[in-house]
Amino acid sequence: MTALASYLFFAASPVSGSHDDPVAPILIALVLMSFAAAIGGRLMQRFGQAAVLGELLIGVLVGNLGYFYHQPAITIIREGDSISTIEQTALLQEVTIGQAARQTLPAGPHTEEIAEILEGPRGLKVLTVYSFVDQMSRIAIIILLFLVGLETSLKEMRAVGWTASLVGLLGVVLPLGLGLLVTTILLPASSFAAHLFIGGVLTATSVGITARVLRDLGQMDRPESKIILGAAVIDDVLGLLVLAVVTALIVQGTVSLGNIFGITLKAVLFLAGSIGIGMWVTPRIVRRLARLQIENVKLLFGVGFAFSLSWLANLAGLATIIGAFAAGLILERFFDKALEGFSLRDMLSPVESLIVPIFFVLMGLQVKLEAFNNLSVVILAAALTAVAIAGKIFSGYAAGRGLKRLAIGIGMMPRGEVGLIFAGIGRGLGVVSDSIFASIVIMVIITTMLTPPLLKLTLARGAPKAISDPAQTPSRKVSAC
Repeated sequence: MTALASYLFFAASPVSGSHDDPVAPILIALVLMSFAAAIGGRLMQRFGQAAVLGELLIGVLVGNLGYFYHQPAITIIREGDSISTIEQTALLQEVTIGQAARQTLPAGPHTEEIAEILEGPRGLKVLTVYSFVDQMSRIAIIILLFLVGLETSLKEMRAVGWTASLVGLLGVVLPLGLGLLVTTILLPASSFAAHLFIGGVLTATSVGITARVLRDLGQMDRPESKIILGAAVIDDVLGLLVLAVVTALIVQGTVSLGNIFGITLKAVLFLAGSIGIGMWVTPRIVRRLARLQIENVKLLFGVGFAFSLSWLANLAGLATIIGAFAAGLILERFFDKALEGFSLRDMLSPVESLIVPIFFVLMGLQVKLEAFNNLSVVILAAALTAVAIAGKIFSGYAAGRGLKRLAIGIGMMPRGEVGLIFAGIGRGLGVVSDSIFASIVIMVIITTMLTPPLLKLTLARGAPKAISDPAQTPSRKVSAC
């Protein structure tokens, strides 16, 4: 657990010779962060929890231990996007990096420590490590959302029925509304856009965690399971739209009904337009590429397509992950059938295993436990967790009678990696402070840890019931993230 901290201290030490390759600390950073993620993930799996939770917790532990023992690189990395702001300030105002730190961060001993590290002989190497890990984590979430799109079937979304649609809709509306209420009361000084973003984080659902629990329990064919998975897919799409709207509002800096409507329309048009046009154009391109017999064309085109749509989403003022998700939805229907060989999902699996855990370790590294010395932060974390649980559980009661509605609500409860992605984007936009970020991470941890045992408990009683909705027959399987 302290290996990463020890490495980062070593990597940030002064250069002893003139032939050091600047990529060297980055290489070992990849190895040690991946190793730490693997250890944390495996430990959580032994306790019946999702691996993502272990990756997050190992980051929290290493980050706070490294900071406590004044490890320079960890001290810098845990500042997150504040470091990017410091670098921009130094460039734009033509001041030293230390002066930029003092101008950007609140005055105090912590800021002096940051400035001294950046001005010292270790400063350049520390910034190199931070910049690489930061950029790698941003690519990781694009890959992750692309994979989510690949595993999301539009056909099966239409087939899950009215019940799953209603549960998914309420699973977004209720947490968003409750989140706005809580943040308005507890964070009166924050902007409405900030309140809206925090509420948007609460809409997230990590159906991958629930799906794994259902598989482990042998309950995938239950009607409750079909509703959970179908509703979670709809929840993902609606949650991404909420994220797109809120992100654009924050970037533009103005909030009005007209502005909200305009951005919502743009997000819907981008998602629907890119999927509609993509499904018409892409098959023709892919069929021509198949005739060229280019080596690894499936991987090259798939990843290039995801990155291109992510770039277009950013150009449209939306989050890049919206484009990545849309790319996955477009390619899901035909891509693996049109091109021979391994599936794109299988090809990307090693890449996912290498870089995606880095994102979650980084999120953990940036959780500042000292923020909980403030009672208001503890209250905020408790309130966000309470409404996060309540919003999803109450959405399950839209499933109607004759079903285990509590189990459906619990199945929608874990935020997992999706909640962390949303929180990380908010931190990058500057709308999520250190204390709010720490509160959100606590909410993610609690909702993720509670889901497996509670879902097992609520589904264990009673035999599976008959499925009354023909759209929810056991022969159909809903693909979800």
